[in-house]
Amino acid sequence: MAPTAPPTADSAHPNEAAAPAFSPLYQQIKSLILQALQAGQWKPGDLIPSEIELAGRFRVSQGTVRKAIDELAAEHLLVRRQGRGTFVATHAEQQVQYRFLRLVPDAADAASQGPAQRSIIDCKRLRAPADVARTLGLRTGDAVLQVRRVLAFQGVPTILEDLWLPGSAFKGLTAERLAAHQGAMYALFETEFGVRMVRADERLRALAADEAAAKWLQVSIGTPLLSVERVAYTYQDTPMELRRGLYLTDTHHYRNSLS
Repeated sequence: MAPTAPPTADSAHPNEAAAPAFSPLYQQIKSLILQALQAGQWKPGDLIPSEIELAGRFRVSQGTVRKAIDELAAEHLLVRRQGRGTFVATHAEQQVQYRFLRLVPDAADAASQGPAQRSIIDCKRLRAPADVARTLGLRTGDAVLQVRRVLAFQGVPTILEDLWLPGSAFKGLTAERLAAHQGAMYALFETEFGVRMVRADERLRALAADEAAAKWLQVSIGTPLLSVERVAYTYQDTPMELRRGLYLTDTHHYRNSLS
């Protein structure tokens, strides 16, 4: 039997309101689980309570909880493991480390290229330009961290990226820490700064390499490149990263799956 009022999460953030009463009950439960994730009640990699425990906490049926978890798993926010339970998804897992990187080699065996070799060119704190501030929901002049790096595959520079991150969320991030980290950058953000990127929007266009891009990608000025601008979000659609990448696609292509 569905409760007459929206359920509440006993251990979620006390100042966060429950989902609107007119939304489907499983959506209310999904919203409450998201609130708990955003509040840090369960961190990336943590085992969350069982469906039975959550059903008791929220005073709903186990089937309602299962439907909410099914949606969160489909959105890659939770991961079910047979016989072990449900865990908060993390970018540290091998199968999702590069979920947002869609550039793959033209060769049939994509795994043969191995992980990207990363070179940090620059990492500095500065005042946010107007366009960056607007994208990240900041005020013009707020502190941001700008990172420039090159990703190479099998020794060939292939991606030049500029990243902008809110300065308040990434205090202490330096070029040395980025260079020392061996896994995915988003895994570093999770473990050291408590920021998990859960989804991203991208815009793609073609352009020609300018002098700077030509230098770092070791190509001629005017070489065709794929420009990919990505805004990555944490929970509750809070923008946490603006990334502008230039991709060399003579031996790679950008692949996406539509459904």
